[in-house]
Amino acid sequence: MISAFESFFEIQKKIHKLLFSWIPFSVGDVLYILLGIFLFYFIIKCFKKKSRNESLLKILILINIFYFTYQIFWGMLYFQKPIIAKLPETEITLEKRKNLALKYLEKCKQTRLLVNENQQGVFNALNIKNIQVEILNQQNKLPSFISDKKADKVNSIKPSLFKNVMSFTGILGYYNPFTAEAQYNAELPSSYLLFTLAHESSHQLGFAREQEANFIGYLIGINSSNPELRYSTEYFTLKSLLNSIIYEDENFVNNALKNYSAGMKRDRTYEREFILQHQGWLNDFFGFTNNLFLKSNQQEGSVTYSYFIDLLVRYEK
Repeated sequence: MISAFESFFEIQKKIHKLLFSWIPFSVGDVLYILLGIFLFYFIIKCFKKKSRNESLLKILILINIFYFTYQIFWGMLYFQKPIIAKLPETEITLEKRKNLALKYLEKCKQTRLLVNENQQGVFNALNIKNIQVEILNQQNKLPSFISDKKADKVNSIKPSLFKNVMSFTGILGYYNPFTAEAQYNAELPSSYLLFTLAHESSHQLGFAREQEANFIGYLIGINSSNPELRYSTEYFTLKSLLNSIIYEDENFVNNALKNYSAGMKRDRTYEREFILQHQGWLNDFFGFTNNLFLKSNQQEGSVTYSYFIDLLVRYEK
């Protein structure tokens, strides 16, 4: 049953990319705007007694069509065989995570020396389009025992029209199953942005679970010949490892942060400033709703790193 949906996903993705990938702006965002306008219009009409029943019926029909299409195009992929079943079993100990954290700290230090900086000394990616091409090339090099999905040949990774709103919601990017577009927030610091591109491209491949998309994004970026993509990936991996350790050994994490290179410290400061500038009730609301959405689709909550770390440790073994 699931394999049939996977096959259908490949067909509809190919069709949608032919239809929408050449358009320079996000078609999926426009569809969401139109959907919002229609819903708002029908909700307003609900306040009028004469049109209330008809408007409620149209709202229900619209929501049902949207939900059914979403499930057919995307939702069923949450139930495909998990990646963890393809990797060897091993105990995920604190010591293993610490060793990996130290390993990726050194990797980050070395790769950070190779990337471009802006005038403030903060990591700044030079060419996003080149990074996107590199990501599609790296999809062809994924280990066959982990992924037998067809790599994308058509680039349909686009900046979202909602970038200003996304910055205040904590959403870095998202995949639109109705247009097969991978959307990203173009305002993100480069240290976040490049791995986000790899993550969203993993959704385009057909990996629905968030932490599995993180892992596929990791595989895409970690061996890349592009130092910018590699640094963003290594940095994400290091932060994930430290997040998994902090409640068990806070001193280790603090020492690791002190041992960041000067460039890494500037990148971390810039990230923290970006987050602080965009905190607010929208961030809290979308964090809460995203957490519910993940759990409703057989996933861990949005702030949980353990599944990605499990996959990472097993793969490293």
